[in-house]
Amino acid sequence: MLNRREALKSLVIGGATTFFSPNVLLASTAKKKDKLGIALVGLGYYSTDLLAPALQMTEKCYLAGIVTGTPEKAEKWKQKYNIPDKNIYNYQNFDTIANNPDIDIVYIVLPPSMHKEYVIRAAKAGKHVFCEKPMAPSVNDCLAMIKVCKDNKVNLAIGYRCQHDPNTQEYMRIGKEKMYGKVRMVSCGAGYFDARTTHWKQNKALGGGVMGDMGVYALQGARLATGEEPIAVTAQSSTTRPEIYKEVEETMMFQLQFPSGALAACHTSFGINMNYLQVNYEKGWLKMEPFSGYSGNKGSHSNGIIEFPLKNQQARQMDEDCLALINSTQLIAPGEEGLRDIRVVEAIYQAAKNGGTVKI
Repeated sequence: MLNRREALKSLVIGGATTFFSPNVLLASTAKKKDKLGIALVGLGYYSTDLLAPALQMTEKCYLAGIVTGTPEKAEKWKQKYNIPDKNIYNYQNFDTIANNPDIDIVYIVLPPSMHKEYVIRAAKAGKHVFCEKPMAPSVNDCLAMIKVCKDNKVNLAIGYRCQHDPNTQEYMRIGKEKMYGKVRMVSCGAGYFDARTTHWKQNKALGGGVMGDMGVYALQGARLATGEEPIAVTAQSSTTRPEIYKEVEETMMFQLQFPSGALAACHTSFGINMNYLQVNYEKGWLKMEPFSGYSGNKGSHSNGIIEFPLKNQQARQMDEDCLALINSTQLIAPGEEGLRDIRVVEAIYQAAKNGGTVKI
């Protein structure tokens, strides 16, 4: 039987265990509600094709508003989702969202270079913040985002959907409980072939480059499988399409060392389709493929399979984060979790640029 403190650290869902960060407590919401209103900021692919449809399936939150700089999009969303005019904002009048009680949470779905600005503006407006990954292009940005949310007594969650997936939670559990002893080696890859040529992901000023985007999945595969933070890294970047990837890397390979002695070899690319995780323990193994998809993540290990059904990953993520806000419990992936990744990402870029090993 878990005591109250232990119960706050873990939540059993569908046969898998979700582990919460033990040192990040939530502030209470100003007004207790059963269902929270979310405003999506930025109506690109992820909002349009994934988050908005997922919000039609959620139980603890709903699509309350939108923020867009395109009037045509605003009208289309208004009609499709029956959004009131008073809940539709642009980037100039965004700060007046502070006066709207319909909106409890602002979900930032913009290029990474814009995350800091809009997290700060949302926090100062008194709204809780969900922010897509990568959290920001730099550690300093992440620290500023965390500070402003704490100063304004609002909560910051990073959109790490995979950490809400019971399949991810299961391979985390296997490592945490040392079912097969210590982790010795992790191999992990996350990438796809991106045919676009003018997207923000190819633009350095907007926070582009594969490492901050798909690379975070490969990095998290290693971090979550070991349950540790890396202490040193080596890395190599490359591109096969220099006419497109002029400013940022198309592919990154990086190697991590962990305090326990575990090692990881990770790969990420906008030019190669891959999505896998393999963990070799002292007395066994684990394989996941895919391990970080929007759906269908599955795998096996020395004594069993990992295949937990999941209706909608994004809906589960938003519901669980909103339930944490409603109950004033701990977020699965608070701002501090995003910061952990960006610390390593910065070290990877330094290692790729200068060569040799960079200590973290």
